[in-house]
Amino acid sequence: MSDGGPMSDGGAMTGSTNAGGEGLGADLERITLVCLDMAGTTVADDGTVEAAFLAAMTSSGVTDDVELERALAYVRETMGRSKIDVFRHLADGDLSQAQLLNVRFESAYADIVARGDVAAMPGAREALDELRADGRATCLTTGFAPATRDAILDALGWWDAVDLALSPADAGRGRPWPDMILTAVLRLGIDAVQAVAVAGDTTSDLESGTRAGAGVVAGVLTGAHDRDRLASAPHTHLLSSVTELPALLRIQSAR
Repeated sequence: MSDGGPMSDGGAMTGSTNAGGEGLGADLERITLVCLDMAGTTVADDGTVEAAFLAAMTSSGVTDDVELERALAYVRETMGRSKIDVFRHLADGDLSQAQLLNVRFESAYADIVARGDVAAMPGAREALDELRADGRATCLTTGFAPATRDAILDALGWWDAVDLALSPADAGRGRPWPDMILTAVLRLGIDAVQAVAVAGDTTSDLESGTRAGAGVVAGVLTGAHDRDRLASAPHTHLLSSVTELPALLRIQSAR
């Protein structure tokens, strides 16, 4: 593992800087808060988000295959963003229709959770425990509504693993805006935004962390967007999984 440069062939952790990310993390404060995405980063997705979206659309009368595929393509493109914002786009700006779709999405996802089909990413709970053992506060951020977020945390038994969990409704705007990260900074009494690390599996996560001014903005290769897609967004590191994050932050702290 190298510090600030690519790993040897086959490794995923890099210190590459591009797409507006050059210089990020160069004069890093000790990280005291870690903001982690849920689905695709710490929580296994396995198509559950797409399945819930499809259920919401079809229960609202959308059955045309071409229209459904168009909607799914947009969902994949915007994965990580506030679900109500995604539905507002799909409903052509009709807020009442977007809210109805969002309620049906939440209901479909709740059914998935109730069936026991939600699981942690391998090693994610251990990574959360390591981060807190190293003296870092942890916050889970998500595009899900609070009810869906809380159902997932209940199912995983993770309330004792994090200091805070935030949805767009708690902060003002969802990703790619910085609101959830900045809300976490305020609520947890963090002294500087440069002392924040952000990790997620979508470009929206990386854009949000960059806009917030986080010292570490790490793409995680376990979810919706692949390496090339994540590399196109501003970032400081790309990680094979969230399990690499505690060691990365220890290296940064030792600089």
